[in-house]
Amino acid sequence: MATIYRKTDKGQAEIATRVHHLAPRLRSGLIMVDGKRTDEELRKMILPPADETLQALIKDGFIEAIAVTADRPSPRATPAAGDPQPAAAPAQSAPTAPVLAALTADEVRKRAVRWINDKLGPVGEGLSIRLEKAKSREDLRTALASAENVVRDQLGAGRLAEFQRDVVSLLPPA
Repeated sequence: MATIYRKTDKGQAEIATRVHHLAPRLRSGLIMVDGKRTDEELRKMILPPADETLQALIKDGFIEAIAVTADRPSPRATPAAGDPQPAAAPAQSAPTAPVLAALTADEVRKRAVRWINDKLGPVGEGLSIRLEKAKSREDLRTALASAENVVRDQLGAGRLAEFQRDVVSLLPPA
């Protein structure tokens, strides 16, 4: 069984204000918690000892469990001899990328922080903090330009193009 955690109000306040002065290891772990990742996924992203980090965040009220998921059955690669063949799924057209309208600067900032946290993990913590602090559109544009450089350096041109498409292009013009 896997558990999904989310930040509590206290955890969200810590991200926004650093009022509780969490140790860097705990803050990095807190940043990774998004209400979607399971504890198994978080253990892969949080610096060791990940279990101790998660337990400390729970104990201190920064995160809480919101769901426990059942283990997923592993699909068989090929049916065994004599197994009935599954009915063919109806043909579907290839999925198309959703068309996103320009978002508010605040929505783009949140999207950028999530993208950086998802793709860079603890390496992107400083960049995430800089993005979080960007309150004006100009500050956000500057922080996004820095983010583009870091993404290019750390993840390559392909991921940079993805970041530009999924985040930067959504910032409305001034």
